[in-house]
Amino acid sequence: VQLQASGGGLVQPGGSLRLSCAASGSIFSINGMGWYRQAPGKQRELVAAITTGGRTNYADSVKGRFTISRDNAKNAVYLQMNSLKPDDTAVYYCNADVKRIGALWSDDYWGQGTQVTVSS
Repeated sequence: VQLQASGGGLVQPGGSLRLSCAASGSIFSINGMGWYRQAPGKQRELVAAITTGGRTNYADSVKGRFTISRDNAKNAVYLQMNSLKPDDTAVYYCNADVKRIGALWSDDYWGQGTQVTVSS
């Protein structure tokens, strides 16, 4: 199973970016999906998460600015980021709880990370 993230880049404060992440491989089902970020010198933190049924959870720092969504048919998760601030600068990682075909339980998988830089 592989998670491929894309959509990062350089944006000015107040701007927007949309991150995408698609899972591929021998996938039977995907439970929760989410986005994490890690800024230099800081621990990785949860940004947003979404269940199979669409229930969402956000870090307080991004509530009202970021929106997580998913397309179960495409095994994909998205993060729409608006009103970006310099403090949002980090490497963003997608995450998925995936049950592979033939597996008895699910495992955690991570994308490769995509850099988001918010700067004027």
